[in-house]
Amino acid sequence: VPRVPVPVEAGDGATHTALLTHGEQVDVLERLDFVLRNISELRKEVEELRNSLQHLAAEIIGEVRSHLEETQKVTRRRRFPFPRERSDSTGSSSIYFTASSATANTDDGESEGGYTTANAESDYDRESERESEEGEDEVSCETVRTARRDSLDLVNEDETHLILDSSLEEGLGQLLQQADSLHNGDEQEKREGFQLLLNNKLAYADQKDFLWRLARAHSDMCEITEDVDEKRSYASDGKEEIEIALQKWDQSAECHQWYAILCGQLSEHESIQKRIQTGYVFKEHIDKAIELKPEDPKSYYLLGRWCYQVSHLGWLEKKTASALFEAPPTATVQDALQNFLRVEELSPGFSKAGRVYIAKCYRDLGNNSAAVLWMSLASELPVNTKEDAESERELEEMRSVWEE
Repeated sequence: VPRVPVPVEAGDGATHTALLTHGEQVDVLERLDFVLRNISELRKEVEELRNSLQHLAAEIIGEVRSHLEETQKVTRRRRFPFPRERSDSTGSSSIYFTASSATANTDDGESEGGYTTANAESDYDRESERESEEGEDEVSCETVRTARRDSLDLVNEDETHLILDSSLEEGLGQLLQQADSLHNGDEQEKREGFQLLLNNKLAYADQKDFLWRLARAHSDMCEITEDVDEKRSYASDGKEEIEIALQKWDQSAECHQWYAILCGQLSEHESIQKRIQTGYVFKEHIDKAIELKPEDPKSYYLLGRWCYQVSHLGWLEKKTASALFEAPPTATVQDALQNFLRVEELSPGFSKAGRVYIAKCYRDLGNNSAAVLWMSLASELPVNTKEDAESERELEEMRSVWEE
């Protein structure tokens, strides 16, 4: 359909712009009306879909919490926070954790928390208890289910959430105690602790104390594994976990501490420039951790190591730092020594590596008698970790040099 040209003034000349005919205008309006109706219907469908997803999410969370509540009620009756394997062998590798200290206990007889280990029980007692527990489990589980159904009928929705939240919190406390115990164990126990936290991430991913422990477990795995790519992967994943925690809880000393540690572990696989940049980030977060929790010896140990490494930067690293930053990092051996001595003040014998560093600081400062004293004190501590093993090797090298 031809359009009607309409003259429009434009300077000295005249141009023409085309207008729609009445039929075309009606057609456009009908199309616009059709689009608006579709948008309105689409908006309704999106809203319905959002409501359905929210309802589905609430059901999933409710089922997870109910499962945890049932599990914790049963385990409380058993008096142990987590199930244990029983063994007739006196050389059992099972580790039982006391209720009071949350540390490993392999002694026969009664532990500090008042529990009795499997080795102290007779065959008859073990068999009887196993049969009793199997029968009671069925009754207990059914009782819990019935009680939950009855209670949910009697209380309103808010009260139900309070009950479930309380049960979830109690289960979290027991989980964290177990995770701490495994973290302080050997390499196999650290792996078990990492897997334990991964398995519970869905239920506790919004809990601060869970998240920084999950990041710590990634750091443990980074230390344990020998493969370079796996080390980088564990450090990167752990850093992502702790970044999420820091966004919500920037006043948590543990979150700042483990963020600094994981940044340091990740930078070990990067360029000199990146390592120097990470050094600033590391120092910033360790200082913040000390500000928030000034009695934590680990933060002073980490700061001492940072100071010692900065005081021994090579020529290339110093030049790179000067080129990249107006104020390159500075620290002295004396700064490092003061932090390591602070560690010993807060927690004597905190680590073998800490005492070796004190000996190295005194050696660098020319105080040989103090260096020998701290070498002797370091030798008194056992070798429990890879870092301890490296420190023991350094001690041997220092002794050989001294003897020469």
